[in-house]
Amino acid sequence: MSFIEALDRFPDKKSAQMAKFRRMLLPIDREELEDLATKSANLTRKNFGRTIRLFAPLYLSNECVNNCSYCGFSRDNPILRVTLTVEQVVSEARHLAGLGFRSILLVAGEHPRFVSDGYLLECINAINEFIPSLAIEVGPMETKEYRSIVHAGCEGLAVYQETYDLTTYNNLHTAGPKKNFAWRLECPERAYAAGFRRIGIGALFGLHDWRGEAEKLALHLSYLQKHCWKASYTVSFPRIRPAAGGFQPLCQFDDTDFLQLVCAFRLCFPDVGIVLSTRESQTFRNGIAALGITSMSAGSHTEPGGYTGKGKESLHLTVKGKRVDLKDCDNDKKCATGQFGIADNRTPQAVASSLVENGLDPVWKDWEPAILNP
Repeated sequence: MSFIEALDRFPDKKSAQMAKFRRMLLPIDREELEDLATKSANLTRKNFGRTIRLFAPLYLSNECVNNCSYCGFSRDNPILRVTLTVEQVVSEARHLAGLGFRSILLVAGEHPRFVSDGYLLECINAINEFIPSLAIEVGPMETKEYRSIVHAGCEGLAVYQETYDLTTYNNLHTAGPKKNFAWRLECPERAYAAGFRRIGIGALFGLHDWRGEAEKLALHLSYLQKHCWKASYTVSFPRIRPAAGGFQPLCQFDDTDFLQLVCAFRLCFPDVGIVLSTRESQTFRNGIAALGITSMSAGSHTEPGGYTGKGKESLHLTVKGKRVDLKDCDNDKKCATGQFGIADNRTPQAVASSLVENGLDPVWKDWEPAILNP
């Protein structure tokens, strides 16, 4: 059985864990929310201490064959695109290492011509000697492709379903392989079979009613923890940010809702990691960091070459998926288009200092491959 069958039986009324989760999503007043937040913070300290894992996304390519209404990389958006060479990826990774990062998430749009498992393998092999913790967030693959990536030294995978509501999913994904709802939904299971030790799932909040979305995400997490129990899991609740195409949220999901959701996941899934990205503002991140979060990105760029300016000489414009070479363009003043706008623009060091000021312990490195090969 795969999670597709479990989702078909939604809602799961037999699970005490899911019943508890649904109760925690009911509308509550400020006093009740503060009580939840206190319990969530205490349980987080018990299971994770005061540590916050810091990581950075490294965008390899913004080429994409999918049309996704909410995404800046969407195929039909007329944006500046580039795929970094392996040497340019190394430069970006060394820059991040110089800032202190030892955990990097490799991100790319879905385009088989530019981003294949062979390209990813080259990138991983080129940087894994000085970046011990590598994860990927790319288009879903077959298990055998994932196995080669794990063997090369990649230990984590993130794949977000975007929305668990099939009708909404079909309306928002109009072209490309991402149209296949089930193929994406089963991706964490294929990743687990390939040997990834760390798997991140999530939904893009603002596409569908947040409570229904959250319950299906929780059901997915519960299924994976039961059936794919050798891996560790993280969840993320990214909110829609300004991006090329000008997509606007379809549903409300405010700061109070976000906090309630963090508390619900922490109290129902005490050992799951909760990721907070730079999509959120500095003020919000400072306020919620101690209440259930275990991992944060910092100093992020969402465009290929964003950290060092690499790749500018290969920039090109695409219009409805077709390449248009740039003419009379001063490449020194242009860069590739990012996937979405960043809300927290602080440097990694500033984020780390803020965590310390709030009594938390930023962790730059928490994994070393030698652990498996002493």
